[in-house]
Amino acid sequence: MSEILMPEILISEEGISLSGIVKSFDPRKRPALNDVTARIQGGRITGLAGPDGAGKTTLLRLLCGLLLPDRGRISVLGLDVGSRPDAVRELTGYMPQKFGLYEDLTVMENMNLQADLRNVPPGERNDRYAELLNFTGLSPFTDRLAGHLSGGMKQKLGLACTLLARPRALFLDEPGVGVDPLARRELWSMVRKLLTSRHVVVWSTAYLDEAEACDDVLLMNDGELLYAGPPGDLSDRVRGRVFLIRGGGGKRRLLVGPLMQKSQTLDAVIQGSAVRILTRDRGEEARSGMDALSGAFSTELSLAAAEPRFEDAFMDVLGGARAASPAIADFFELKDTGEETVRAENLVKRFGTFTAVDGVSFSIRRGEIFGLLGPNGAGKSTTFKMMCGLLAPTSGRCSIIGLDFRVAPGAARSRLGYMAQKFSLYGELSPRQNLDFFSRAYGLRGKARREKVDHVVAAFGLAPYLKIPTRSLPLGFRQRLAMGCAIMHGPDVLFLDEPTSGVDPVTRREFWTCINSAALRGVTVMVTTHFMDEAEYCDRVALVCNGRLAASGSPDELKAAAAVSFNPAPTLEDAFIRLTEQAEEIPFSRTKT
Repeated sequence: MSEILMPEILISEEGISLSGIVKSFDPRKRPALNDVTARIQGGRITGLAGPDGAGKTTLLRLLCGLLLPDRGRISVLGLDVGSRPDAVRELTGYMPQKFGLYEDLTVMENMNLQADLRNVPPGERNDRYAELLNFTGLSPFTDRLAGHLSGGMKQKLGLACTLLARPRALFLDEPGVGVDPLARRELWSMVRKLLTSRHVVVWSTAYLDEAEACDDVLLMNDGELLYAGPPGDLSDRVRGRVFLIRGGGGKRRLLVGPLMQKSQTLDAVIQGSAVRILTRDRGEEARSGMDALSGAFSTELSLAAAEPRFEDAFMDVLGGARAASPAIADFFELKDTGEETVRAENLVKRFGTFTAVDGVSFSIRRGEIFGLLGPNGAGKSTTFKMMCGLLAPTSGRCSIIGLDFRVAPGAARSRLGYMAQKFSLYGELSPRQNLDFFSRAYGLRGKARREKVDHVVAAFGLAPYLKIPTRSLPLGFRQRLAMGCAIMHGPDVLFLDEPTSGVDPVTRREFWTCINSAALRGVTVMVTTHFMDEAEYCDRVALVCNGRLAASGSPDELKAAAAVSFNPAPTLEDAFIRLTEQAEEIPFSRTKT
């Protein structure tokens, strides 16, 4: 077992203690949790971070008494979970990772049902409803079906229902997944307002900026606890080993591969116009190689120390980023860059009297990565579906490689690859069967089809999973399979609608290595994301609000546009929130997560 880096923490019966917890679902496999010992304080938000399969959800279900450990002891608010699980459940509230309410019931109907299930006394309900609806901002939407709420509003409804019985311990399983940065910040503000010294909050997250905002963090991997304590303490351990390489400009994407090949480089990612690297040493190897890199790419590069982030420390503890297969680039023929390949002209889409997209125009060049950002319900996915030919615009025009979807829809679709926001493969089929089906749908036949399928299996490491139902795959491998299906025919254009939603940071690195490989071969990439660090990887981004284009430019240009006197160097998340609130004409919030 890995050594646990855990500072001494004072604990009272108001918190949680875990001692030697082991939980296994299959004796033939590694335990889901293996000898986990930790202490969680009351009055603080404790983040639960780690890659897919780390054991985060299993741990949360143990804490609220939904599962019992095979070995070890858990105490929640002074109650032993093993001997008194019913008493523990009465004091705790658990918000599952997937939306667990009924989409065909209204907001109020869901709250009534949950009040019944949580034994909320009838005489207290009206006051409690009013309090929570006001708290979450859902008062105007009580008659709306839950299925018609935006992602952020669904999470607020889930939180309101979880809080109906006034739980002392609140367990939130990745509540920010699929939620835009503004809604995530609102969720954080709500939970902070709830917190008192008598409350315990455990927040599982796939967003490392969220983990960094927690008071304490439990960092897990393969069922083991690697670190417990304040996130800043872990970030400080990589101080002096994080750097920004500037001067690459349009060639910065080419720098990532050579940097990752260096023996002392643990991680290399694009950050706006720069490349951010994490090293094992104090930067000596990178510094000594600057002149050679500058000469190789005919540009003047500079290396400067950067303030460490929790994400850097996370990658350090896990041993660095995993290199994606170089075979991914082989799916694409090398194309000249620069020419316009995607064009949207004054796109409008109405559903009855509701206008989802209102006059959106943009163009994307070959080899460019273009990010489409915006709050939930802003019109991003509708725009995406029109660009892919899945929705016909009410008015306006969209084209791919000069092919208009209204004139030549089949020819246009054959030139693109599409990865949907929600997993869109066939869950009952095996990965091999899905690959066979989609290869035929893309017109691949005979030997060429077999070679492409085998290529996807090798490039994305799918060989161990080929015969099981796709729905049983770990999330990261489901997404790898979906990406493989989207690129196997070597498209000229890739449309990726939140391709890494819910995927852990290590797997997200692999995805972006794939995306960068495609762009370097001249493929045009259009991507939506709620991860602002991913938006930094884009050449340009466009911000959509209320169906309109509110701002566009490079990530650095958007950050500069959002700078204000009290925040002269905003992050891209700050810029997203600032520009969104300006576009929606609502007061700008200075509150950070």
